[in-house]
Amino acid sequence: MVLTATACAGGQVRGSQSPAASGAPTDATFVYVPNLEVVTEWDPASSYSNEIIAMHNIYETLTRYNPQTKKAEPLLATSWTSSDEGKKWTFTLRQGVTFHTGKPLDAKAAKAAIERTKKIGDGAAYIWDAVDKIEAKDDFTLEFKLKYPVPLDLVASSGYAAFIYDTTAVDGDSDDLKKWFNEGNDAGTGPYTVESWRKGEEVELTLKAYDQYWGGWDGPHYKKVSYRVTPEITTAWQLLQRGEVSFVPRLNPQLFAQAGSAENVQTSQTPSFQNLLLLFNTASGPLKDVRLRKAIQKAIDYDGLLAALQGSGVAASGFVPEGLLGHVPGRTPKQDLAGAEALLKEAGYGPGGKQLELELTYAQGDNDQQVLVTLLSSTLDKLNVKLSAKALQWNTQWDQGKAKDPEKRQDIFVMYWWPDYADAYSWFFNVFRSTPDDQISFNLSYLKDKKVDEAIDGLPELMATDPAAAEKAAAELQAKIIDEHAAVAVPYVVNYQRAYAKSVQGYVDNPAYPNVVFVYDLKPAA
Repeated sequence: MVLTATACAGGQVRGSQSPAASGAPTDATFVYVPNLEVVTEWDPASSYSNEIIAMHNIYETLTRYNPQTKKAEPLLATSWTSSDEGKKWTFTLRQGVTFHTGKPLDAKAAKAAIERTKKIGDGAAYIWDAVDKIEAKDDFTLEFKLKYPVPLDLVASSGYAAFIYDTTAVDGDSDDLKKWFNEGNDAGTGPYTVESWRKGEEVELTLKAYDQYWGGWDGPHYKKVSYRVTPEITTAWQLLQRGEVSFVPRLNPQLFAQAGSAENVQTSQTPSFQNLLLLFNTASGPLKDVRLRKAIQKAIDYDGLLAALQGSGVAASGFVPEGLLGHVPGRTPKQDLAGAEALLKEAGYGPGGKQLELELTYAQGDNDQQVLVTLLSSTLDKLNVKLSAKALQWNTQWDQGKAKDPEKRQDIFVMYWWPDYADAYSWFFNVFRSTPDDQISFNLSYLKDKKVDEAIDGLPELMATDPAAAEKAAAELQAKIIDEHAAVAVPYVVNYQRAYAKSVQGYVDNPAYPNVVFVYDLKPAA
């Protein structure tokens, strides 16, 4: 899962125009302005990156999470039931749905898509780990038998790895299908299909309405969706003001304040399930000493950082955001410089001792992470700690974190995390469950604790069958990971601050799908 919604300052409006540039803001093309390249992986089985913003307009899942009800709601499945204490789930599929290939959606096709995703095992495919067997009981009835109980209705709403697609889109095996996908083709059931993809160009991706979409096209709808890559945040703001684009997922605090009073722009601010993590290297380098990890935790100016973010972040309490099972109130961290200095001194560092040298990596172009780095560097300098901070593109940063030679890995890895579906398990399993050194993915604190692993492995069943016990287990795990191991610091939870054209009607932010705009649900003003 890579970073999304980062931002760069500076820049002028470039000369090229978006598909909406020649028309009024009410043009039927919705123009989304990401700051990063949109597509890194076209295969819906493997997609685990920024392309989520496009994929959810092309592909659909059995269910979709509703943040208002905090429940999964019908999408390609119209209803579902669970039995046998949550170990058997039966979904009834929507009739009259076709893939963009023209073939009908039925239970066999849905079964084939999920089984292919499971078999490939990339990205978030782990969400299906509990599934033992899938059966197409009839044309529109899909039955899942599980090895252990999980909330499969939530699993089926995942932002990644839950897409239903036509596995027969091309002749040949799964590798042939992957090659076809990665040429910019799609085989979804969603309201839009790919019209053009020009990797590396400003207008990278354009989608067009799928005429046979099961939801129909009566009434006002955007008939096209364009993704115009605009790295500079001021350029994105200028384009929005000029009516050339429809939606900017992120502005800096100053521009967001301006947007709130602009005539042709509207804004929204929504709490998210996305937080910022500082992962400390528990396995190698100076931070192998837990006293030093705890010192860095205490040194962070949490309140000062929130003040500097001016509303784009809110205080964290543990690493499970509010609104998800497993959130623990009362864990909001506070700066403790005296405590940090005492721990540094105990380890032989700090004022009057040896200088501690640490390397930190963070996302290039992310203003909020830059603010964190600036504040932390200043604080640590007073404690005789030299912080060498490197701003890197995600793949470069990630490659360093996964380096085979432990000595080449960073001491502090800064990254955002959000759940694959609306459940806290994603943090525990992906970020803190131990992995072999040659299989490091997102456990970039390199934490290894068998008891932690065992507790993590027991969470899904608890979350499905005993919420009270799950809350207790999640609280105990966070205490062990944050307090005992000091594997992570969590400075804030992101507030989604959006700016979009006044002509866009019906936009609602859904934190379960970070930065996704479900364009079909919008109406262009007449």
